[in-house]
Amino acid sequence: MVDPEVHERIIARRAELDELEEKLVKQLSEVRAERDEPAVAVRVRQRMSEQLADERATVGSPVVQVAGRSVRLVPDRASGVAESALPADYQRILAAVRQAGGPVATRAVGEALGLDTGMQGTMFCRAWEMAAPTLRPIALSSSL
Repeated sequence: MVDPEVHERIIARRAELDELEEKLVKQLSEVRAERDEPAVAVRVRQRMSEQLADERATVGSPVVQVAGRSVRLVPDRASGVAESALPADYQRILAAVRQAGGPVATRAVGEALGLDTGMQGTMFCRAWEMAAPTLRPIALSSSL
């Protein structure tokens, strides 16, 4: 038979080991969770990057029919695009602004384009109707 003192020591040591085991199990699960966090973050980042790339590839203004041709309501912009890639009406407006050599009134642009500018308050509307299907609103300045 085992001595009662030895038996108590065995029970105490077993309790210590059980407590240590619980601590280590908890610590191990925390380490595993922390180890998995970066992997999850990388997967989420990669998935979101792919979604953003897909969205950027499909983003653009709606295409409509104008005078029998398909045009974007607002042309897409990109750096390095030549002015010759723009629709003819847009090129004419830019040429009129450039020719003015500085800030220019809508009426002056309309006159340069050969539009009727006699009716006050309608010039901007007519110029916009002419070019709206093909251009973004532009700041009329000499920096163009």
